[in-house]
Amino acid sequence: MTARSQNGQGPLSGKTALITGASRGIGAAIARDLSERGAYVLVNYRTSEAQALAVVDGVRAAGGSGEAWQCDVSQLQSAQDLFRQLSEGGHSVDILVNNAGIARDRSFRKMGDEQWGDVLQTNLNGAMYCTRFAVENMAPRGYGRVVNIASVVGQIGAFGQTNYAAAKGALISFTKALALEVARYGITVNAICPGYIGTAMWDAIPAKVQAEIIADIPMQRVGDPGEVASCVRYLVTEGTYITGQTINVNGGLYRGG
Repeated sequence: MTARSQNGQGPLSGKTALITGASRGIGAAIARDLSERGAYVLVNYRTSEAQALAVVDGVRAAGGSGEAWQCDVSQLQSAQDLFRQLSEGGHSVDILVNNAGIARDRSFRKMGDEQWGDVLQTNLNGAMYCTRFAVENMAPRGYGRVVNIASVVGQIGAFGQTNYAAAKGALISFTKALALEVARYGITVNAICPGYIGTAMWDAIPAKVQAEIIADIPMQRVGDPGEVASCVRYLVTEGTYITGQTINVNGGLYRGG
């Protein structure tokens, strides 16, 4: 099957977008937004099959097209198998959004090797694995868009999140270096650093801590997943001369580059 939008319209018509960790939250919002622009969306999930299928159902109900694909991106073989199966199914990934991520929060002195390793394996190595296979497919075609979903925590740090900060900070640096290497192939690579966004991860934060965080945000609120998705959309549809950049979507919490 050739990957095409059902409605055949929009700036991304004829393009296929793989969004990792897209069964909910930011990833789901990105899948819906790119589909509305004509992309055929591949909704990746690790364990939340029902949620991923619900995202796909919503995409199709809105006139778009896509399908759900199970893959644990933190495992090299699993990622390799995913791209092989996609190729066998007639899918060439034009747009890759590395969104999959986990948190295993604990103060550094109490953090075990497993908590450290799991976060880096998923948030950093998972992005690297998927990007490796995607770029190999993009380069011969002379076109590609890679967007890495990093975090404000990778820029300013956060208590109890040395593992998460390390992974997201490294993802930002990975973005800058890779952009230099693949620009000649018509591939752009950018990172988006969301601040605190209204997702399940935010909901898990105690109310008292939430209030303290919001007090530090100039816009005095958390973001919406759709606000991150709209930034992704711009980078893959109109940001043709933008690469190697870090875009902050954080309500003014961090104002650096």
